[in-house]
Amino acid sequence: MLDRVRFFLARTGFYVSRPLPRRSISFDMVARRDETLLIIKVLSNIDAFSRDNAEEMKVLAEALEASPMLVGERSGSGKIEEGIVYSRFNIPIISIETMAEFLMEGVPPFIFAAPGGLYVKLDSSRLKQVRDERNISLGTLAEVAGVSRRTIQMYESGMGAMIDAALRLEEFLDISLVLPIDPFKYSPETISAGMGMQEMDIFGKEIFDILVNMGFSIVPTIKCPFEALTSDDDLLFLTGLGRDERKLKDKARVVADISRITEKRSVIFIERIRTKSNVEGTALVGRDELNRIGDTDKLRDLVEDRSDSR
Repeated sequence: MLDRVRFFLARTGFYVSRPLPRRSISFDMVARRDETLLIIKVLSNIDAFSRDNAEEMKVLAEALEASPMLVGERSGSGKIEEGIVYSRFNIPIISIETMAEFLMEGVPPFIFAAPGGLYVKLDSSRLKQVRDERNISLGTLAEVAGVSRRTIQMYESGMGAMIDAALRLEEFLDISLVLPIDPFKYSPETISAGMGMQEMDIFGKEIFDILVNMGFSIVPTIKCPFEALTSDDDLLFLTGLGRDERKLKDKARVVADISRITEKRSVIFIERIRTKSNVEGTALVGRDELNRIGDTDKLRDLVEDRSDSR
């Protein structure tokens, strides 16, 4: 499934990260095409998708101005049907077939699943405009659609409609009202901020305390190949901690790959710099260096210099 998703994305102009090596993290790949940045999780059975995974994907989506997405085959209640956008914990879910049609053929889905059944999105402004222009009452449209007057008002305010009601309205008014759904568009909701700083080990707390005192904002992560998102007003680092030098190269390679796709700098803080100041495009900064810097601009310059020195 991962290979198929990566194929469709790459074939249609996306730059795609390598699949991440651990299945326990919140996403499997990131992909970018122009201004569209996707954070993607791929699961055969979407029932394995947890609220914690969803919350972390939302944290990343908000920080990176990206859209989270789950691609799946089935759930306990059945197959993920083609042409329908599902949702779990406010993360869009589509099948590989829906993704392929959308990417390869430009055919968008028109149906979304929600409590109570299957719905479509209506062109609410056009519905209201046509009703006003033709002097059609709410009661008339309600009778045609088989819904209440209040429901017609809600359609005109942007609420989705059951498929049969939408089709009856289109036939009666002789206009197209159903809008396509872009599964890559996501509006962030209020999200949690990941794990607390208190759950860090002593080394992590020390590093992040220094960064906070320098004026950075820290959003710790749990199910990512890096430990936090570090930001100020105009800067965002994918931030890792590298106490285990045996795993440093693999970790830096993964973080660098994600950094390349998201177009953000990456840095890993380690105990002390020995021979290399850069691994696979990810800057390495020692704890003693960080203690001496004490300034956001100097840290930015150091990370940029070391990132560009590969």
